[in-house]
Amino acid sequence: MSINSINHDEMTSIANSWDASETLEQSVDTRPKKQVKSAEARRRIEALKEIRESGLSLEEARELGIIH
Repeated sequence: MSINSINHDEMTSIANSWDASETLEQSVDTRPKKQVKSAEARRRIEALKEIRESGLSLEEARELGIIH
């Protein structure tokens, strides 16, 4: 496709009808969920490191209610 074959009026009408706020809202909605999941994963990893450093086994940690 050459640049000369592009219908500029059609492109302009598409650009004018596109609502950027919808796209922005979608990205804002998914980002906090991802951040929350990442934070939860970091906490789980940190808890497992502390369990390992303390010398407890995973089974013992579960019995003590440290991990679920």
